[in-house]
Amino acid sequence: MNRKIFTIICTAMMVFGLSACAQNKENKDMKTLVAYFSASGVTENVAKQLSEVANADLHEIKPAQPYTDADLDWTNKQSRSTIEMNDKSSRPAITDKLANLDAYSTIYVGFPIWWYTAPTIINTFLESYDFKDKTVVLFATSGGSNITKSVSDLQAAYPNIKIKGGQLLNHPSKKQLEDFVNANK
Repeated sequence: MNRKIFTIICTAMMVFGLSACAQNKENKDMKTLVAYFSASGVTENVAKQLSEVANADLHEIKPAQPYTDADLDWTNKQSRSTIEMNDKSSRPAITDKLANLDAYSTIYVGFPIWWYTAPTIINTFLESYDFKDKTVVLFATSGGSNITKSVSDLQAAYPNIKIKGGQLLNHPSKKQLEDFVNANK
């Protein structure tokens, strides 16, 4: 009887150990992605630097209809960006969708801050994929706003997505990017 119990316990421990090893290998095989939306190139530049530091793949969140300078005129109440940002249900169409989000465990999502929060195209991106078992880390660029409202707005809108608080990355040094990546591992 004791031999049977011993055999069962040993078998269970072996199965558990193999399962843990497989899961550990699976997590190590998961990659990191930097997905970004950039209207003027500032966020794109930061995203490229971040992808190098994080050894991550890079993906541009592209609007199906590119933004013109007139679209981005925040002083014009009739500009496309103003209209989108005033309409909480606005979801600008995106193109070049990812085919393999399942390959990533961590996704950095970057954007310029518009009207103190993330542009509505970021909502389109977050609603286009299943982020189950993934960590989304936000980063942003801005001429005068911080990222706090963007983070709280997105966390409130997407409670089923594990969104970690982000960081404003205006012209970051390599060390700042390394610290940001290390803090979000």
